[in-house]
Amino acid sequence: MNVLLMAYGTPYRREEIEPYYTDIRRGHPPSQELLEELEERYHLIGRSPLNEITFAQAVRLEAALNASLPLFLDPLTTSPGARVRGPARVYHGTKHWHPFIAEAVRAMAEDGVKQAVGVVAAPHFSARSIAEYRERVEQTLSELGHPFEFRLVEEYFDHPGYVQALANRVAEQLWRLTAPKSAFFLFTAHSIPERAAQDGRYQDQVRGTGEQVVRRLGLRHWDTAWQSAGRTPEPWIGPDVNEKLEEVATRGFKEVVVTAVGFPSDHLEVYYDLDYEAQHTAQRLGLRLLRTRSLNADPDYVEVLRDLVVREWVGFASDTAHPEAIEKGF
Repeated sequence: MNVLLMAYGTPYRREEIEPYYTDIRRGHPPSQELLEELEERYHLIGRSPLNEITFAQAVRLEAALNASLPLFLDPLTTSPGARVRGPARVYHGTKHWHPFIAEAVRAMAEDGVKQAVGVVAAPHFSARSIAEYRERVEQTLSELGHPFEFRLVEEYFDHPGYVQALANRVAEQLWRLTAPKSAFFLFTAHSIPERAAQDGRYQDQVRGTGEQVVRRLGLRHWDTAWQSAGRTPEPWIGPDVNEKLEEVATRGFKEVVVTAVGFPSDHLEVYYDLDYEAQHTAQRLGLRLLRTRSLNADPDYVEVLRDLVVREWVGFASDTAHPEAIEKGF
């Protein structure tokens, strides 16, 4: 079983911020003003841990898969050698920095992979997220002559394990609230351009995640908001989380719990947009703002990824395939 775990990516060093930002802007270098703004954001948060978290997710996902799959379906007829590997192998590629998705796909082809499942550390489908990850994989596969079959987990916004993991973290904050029944709960995700969200699928999925968490915990007051809108002339979906905090304050709420449901991992957008900018907005408005901890590489989230991969892998099996072929697929 071969897996390609994909994430957004982030620079490792300060001097990598400009080429990273240029890649995000589809090859167009940022202005000096925009570059300095992004550099200042990285400076304010200290350092994004996204790369370390994503690598940890890959390592733990591989371990979880190998712990649950049959190790030897057939008797060994000879020694496998000193380097023993399990039936599952997880590769890691990112959208905007090293290792790029193309680098990961090429490594998989070099290793002789014949089938692979891809999963993105982003639960909600949109043309600016999951669809672009698929495009990058398919482009590289085409350049290489389609060396292996590929299936992608497109969404998991309503996966029971994912929803429960979020609910558990929101529940942790209930103990910290002065008046839980009078608090406001806000669920956020990355904003995208309005032209990429016209079908409403992305917005509906983000709201669907929030609704399921709310039902599990019996929360009274809640809504969704958006963050991290790009610095472009075109309109992006809203309201922005800071605008939403303004509204919540005018409605008389005093405590707000924000959960970044669109961001499983801690990174720049979580630390700066929520822990820094939104926190400053809340303080100005006299609001007490609490943020739930992220899923990161915690066991409950890794189990969600494992389940998604195993379910998608079954799709490779034809109607006449022997059940054991589902598990082999090297």
